[in-house]
Amino acid sequence: MTHRPTPGMAATLSWALFFSIAVAGAAFAQNAASQQPQPGPLSVTGVTVTQDVIYGHKDGMALTYDVFRPARPNGGAVIHVQCGGWVSRFNPPERLGGRDRPNFDEVLKRGFVLIDLRHGSSPRYNVPEVAADVDRGVRHIHMMASQLGIDPNRIGIYGNSCGGMHSLLIGVRGDSGNPAAEDPVMRAGTRVAAVASFYAPSDLDPAAQAVLPIPAADRYPALKFDYEKYVKEVSPIHYISADDPPTLIMQGDKDTTVPVKEAYALHKAFQEKGVETKMIIFPGATHSFQGEDLKRASVELGEWFSKYLAAKQSSASR
Repeated sequence: MTHRPTPGMAATLSWALFFSIAVAGAAFAQNAASQQPQPGPLSVTGVTVTQDVIYGHKDGMALTYDVFRPARPNGGAVIHVQCGGWVSRFNPPERLGGRDRPNFDEVLKRGFVLIDLRHGSSPRYNVPEVAADVDRGVRHIHMMASQLGIDPNRIGIYGNSCGGMHSLLIGVRGDSGNPAAEDPVMRAGTRVAAVASFYAPSDLDPAAQAVLPIPAADRYPALKFDYEKYVKEVSPIHYISADDPPTLIMQGDKDTTVPVKEAYALHKAFQEKGVETKMIIFPGATHSFQGEDLKRASVELGEWFSKYLAAKQSSASR
C-alpha cells in the first residue's frame, strides 16, 4: 500500500534532524503500523511503502526518500540513488516502471528493505551539491536504522549513471560520522557493506578526458562547478582504498555517454587496492540497459547484495 505520511509525521521527522532521534522513530513506527500490503506495479506482493521521509531541507524544500518494505524483511537494506543526468525524478510507487521496476523486484523479493533516495536536481544544483545531499541521506538512514528495522552494518547502495557515481562515492568515501557535530544527522556514518553501479562515470577530471572521454558532459548543467576545487572530491576513482566495500560494475560496450574505458579503469583501480570487485560488460548495450540486458543486470544486482549483505558476511563496520 502506498502511504503518504501525515503532516504531523513529516514535521516530527524534520524535528528529528535537529533535536530528537527517539521522537522521529516513534512517529515512523506509528506510520508504518497503519500500512496494509497492496499489490502494485511491482511483481513482489505484500510490499508496503512509506513515502516522503524527510532527511533535510535546502532552499525551503524538503529532501526525501521512500521506504519499500517487503512482507518478510531480512534485516538488510539497499539504497537506490534516484538520479539521471543529475535530475532526481519523483514517481509515485503505483506508477513505478522502466528500469527501476525489475531492479526493485530483485531487491525486494530477496527480503531487503529498499530505500529510494532523491536529491536536489540540476539545473539548480550542481554535482558537489548533489553529492552533499546523497551523503546526508545515507547518514539519515543510518541514524534511523532501528526505526526502519534494518541492520546499519547490512546496508548496500546502487544507482544508474550519475546515481551509480554517487553510490560509488559513498562506497569509497565512507566514514563513521562526526560525534561532535551539532546536527545529529552528521553524527551518523555513511559506511555501506556493498556497492553496485550501472554505467556510472567515475572520473570527472577534464585532465582524464583524453583517456576517458565523456562527450556528453557539456549537455549537463550540473557539471558547471569549480573543477579545480571540487573535481577530485566528486570523482570516485580518486578515493579508492583497500578497505572499500565490495563493488559491482556493470557497463555497456557501446555506451557513448560513459565509455566502457571508464569501467575498465575503475575495475583496475579496485583490483590494484585489493578490493573485492566484479565487472560485467554487456555487448552492444548503450547508456541504458533494455530487455534481456536489463533482466540480467537486475539479477546480478540482487545476487551481489544477497552475497554481501548476508548477516554473517556484513562488512560495513570496517
